[in-house]
Amino acid sequence: MDGMDERRSGYSLKAPGYSSSPRHLPGRGPLPGLDDRLVAAEVSREEIIGGHRVIAFPAEEPHATQHLVLDYVVQAHLAPGYVGATDLLTRHDVDSDFASDTCVRKAGNDPATGARYLEEIAFEVVSEQSERNVTEKAVRMHRRGVRRIFTIVVKGEWRVREWSSEGQSWRLLEANAQIEDPCLVKPLPVSALLDAAAADNAVVGALAAKGNPEILRREAAAEAKGKAESILMVLETRGIAVSAAQREEILRCHDLGRLDRWLRRATLASSAGEVTSES
Repeated sequence: MDGMDERRSGYSLKAPGYSSSPRHLPGRGPLPGLDDRLVAAEVSREEIIGGHRVIAFPAEEPHATQHLVLDYVVQAHLAPGYVGATDLLTRHDVDSDFASDTCVRKAGNDPATGARYLEEIAFEVVSEQSERNVTEKAVRMHRRGVRRIFTIVVKGEWRVREWSSEGQSWRLLEANAQIEDPCLVKPLPVSALLDAAAADNAVVGALAAKGNPEILRREAAAEAKGKAESILMVLETRGIAVSAAQREEILRCHDLGRLDRWLRRATLASSAGEVTSES
């Protein structure tokens, strides 16, 4: 790893303090605008890192698949006021113009510059890409002001790492850790970046945390079904006959308050009609 150490982190990975001011190198003048290009965007695969021209090649397996999973998980976890992007070119310094695989930034434009906001979190999927390149990119992104930089390594033993500017090295994140950050609506499980099933579970949790109407509707429907089945079970246990019409009325009811009243009354009723006769 070009002398860089992987250091394990704790379970909860909280965001460091944020400053909107870019980090400057000693003796350097003002940084160029984020969208001041050194390369031709969307017509070339070239990037420039520290003055060196690099070709961003199309990905093969498993890099390509993991990139899709990364976008899927990150998009679901975006907090209100933030947007995600894929392969967004950023002018990181005078002699660097390159993109991270996936990034998160504030929506809209920065009133101080009139341009888009700098990304706050950046992710790189690393397969055959050299460690030297991804490390040099991390150094320059951090100097520009990107708060957090992660790599998902998909060669050998798959793992997730976060750049540590203090140690100038990558910290290895445990699979059971969570990434906490103001950009995210809820902590993002590291396991969701390594496992498809964990990714699905994390996306569902993130959508629920956002109050997604379809998720809430399904949760309410599942709760109503459970209460309806409980009512029928109580009536059956008490030996109270339930007609097909009554069963359908109970099972089709989605009013949780009414179902709660029916469940209480079912424990006292002498007939099924007494349960459903009152709305």
